[in-house]
Amino acid sequence: MIRRPVAQNAAFLLLPSYMSMEQNYRQALASIEQAEYLIEKPTSAADLALGEQQLQQTKTYLDNLPIGLVNDWPEYKYWWYDWRFSVYGLNAARRQVGQLEAKVFQEKNAQTLLTDNSQTLLNAKQQYQQATTVTDKKSAIAAWRSALDKLEEIPGQTLAGKTAQNQIDAYKRDFKEVVGLAAGNERVSALITAAQQFSWQAAKAGQNPPHTVTEWEQIENLWQEAIERLKQISAEDVVGYAQAQKLLATYETNLGQVKVRRQAEADSVQALMTAQREIESLVASIPTDPKNLNRNRIIGQLHSIINQLEKVEKGTTVYLKAQELLLSANNKLKQL
Repeated sequence: MIRRPVAQNAAFLLLPSYMSMEQNYRQALASIEQAEYLIEKPTSAADLALGEQQLQQTKTYLDNLPIGLVNDWPEYKYWWYDWRFSVYGLNAARRQVGQLEAKVFQEKNAQTLLTDNSQTLLNAKQQYQQATTVTDKKSAIAAWRSALDKLEEIPGQTLAGKTAQNQIDAYKRDFKEVVGLAAGNERVSALITAAQQFSWQAAKAGQNPPHTVTEWEQIENLWQEAIERLKQISAEDVVGYAQAQKLLATYETNLGQVKVRRQAEADSVQALMTAQREIESLVASIPTDPKNLNRNRIIGQLHSIINQLEKVEKGTTVYLKAQELLLSANNKLKQL
């Protein structure tokens, strides 16, 4: 309301304001260029801080430009003052300021994540080294791993993200060196404990023989599971390897004995079944008239039956049955 009448009647009075606006516009363009360079290509947190400061100065220069003048500018342009003010340049500058502000906000958030998680990682390492119980150590390890994971989540396009990527390998090596041995010991301990549990079940199942072939196979599988756990412990696990090898020697010896017992049971059952079939055949072949009895053939069959029954080993489920039949067969042989 004031500028328009003055521009129409005494335009030269507005010359100082034009000069002031042009100066602010020129300074805004120069300032935003510096801010853009510092924010887009920072080498340190100090560059970002300086870029943010320069961005605030740019906003101050832009705020000094009256927005209402933009629409009415053609009415105030005179041949005697060639002002280089650009409406499009002003709008572009404001958009660029908004984009740079968002970039600064992202950078500051990333820097906060880097600082917080780096400190958390150092605290977790110290907590682990000072821990005296297994629970405390596990808690420290969990916090340590969580901090490493969060450092990897920092956006890589930010300065903090690039810094984190440069540091993450060293942090991981440190974690592996400090925690790796303990984690390995826990793994070895878990494997040995599992093997001992299987061996205990195998020994328990093997009590009070004789057992059937199926039962011996179950016992054999338990010993095999125990052995498989121990074989997972490599020679590199110095702490538990010697203990694992000692247990392995015992378990493999026990497994071998179980295999022998299982095979003996299977062979004995087979021998008894063969003897029983021969007994049934012999009984069926005996004539009703004693005069037609072929003594030599029967004696031969009895010898074959006795031979099969003597194959039944002591300590098997069919041993007692075989002994009864053997006694009967020997008596029949003596009679003949």
